[in-house]
Amino acid sequence: MQAPNLKATLDEPSIVVKRIGLVEYEPTWRAMQAFTSARDPSTPDEIWLLEHGPVYTLGIAGRDAHLPRGRDDIPVLRSDRGGQITYHGPGQLIAYVLLDMKRRSLSVRPLVRLLEVAVIDLLREYGIAAAGRIEAPGVYVGNAKIAALGLRITRGFCYHGLALNVDMDLTPFHIIDPCGYPGLSVTQLRDLGVAHDRKHIGERLLHHLLKALP
Repeated sequence: MQAPNLKATLDEPSIVVKRIGLVEYEPTWRAMQAFTSARDPSTPDEIWLLEHGPVYTLGIAGRDAHLPRGRDDIPVLRSDRGGQITYHGPGQLIAYVLLDMKRRSLSVRPLVRLLEVAVIDLLREYGIAAAGRIEAPGVYVGNAKIAALGLRITRGFCYHGLALNVDMDLTPFHIIDPCGYPGLSVTQLRDLGVAHDRKHIGERLLHHLLKALP
């Protein structure tokens, strides 16, 4: 795996898109922090499309009771995003959204809903009915979670974003309480009959994110 590559393309005047590939979680997280700390009201927003190597991450409200049980080969990192514990691994598409929320007149709940809607609209392209839940942010197909959300807001800027299960090993989810919910089922696009590769799906997700952003 590589360190984050900051080469980018300008997909629209106000957003820079970085298609990064497979990278370690912690250096990417630190790069998001550094970008957000250094930015000012003139800095263009960015979306980073990528995947992470196997890692469990805990949000700022993460509780030890939800930690992995009986497995110690996957690292566990405490992050500064919202939410509880989740798993990242190859085959999971991640879209980090580094936005000036003041400039876009966004608050937290509308932004969470916007991210959910982008995933829901993507899944609709494949004939999959999905929905969000007010009490548990993310996107669900029936009772199974297919996308997790977590954000960090500081000085009116946000980072972190969403993780969509595409074609991955789901077994590491089985020994945690995903997003803090014991017994929560998870699913992925492959198991729902979607055979497109992650690059194609990433571009369609990007399309829906750009369409949804104010």
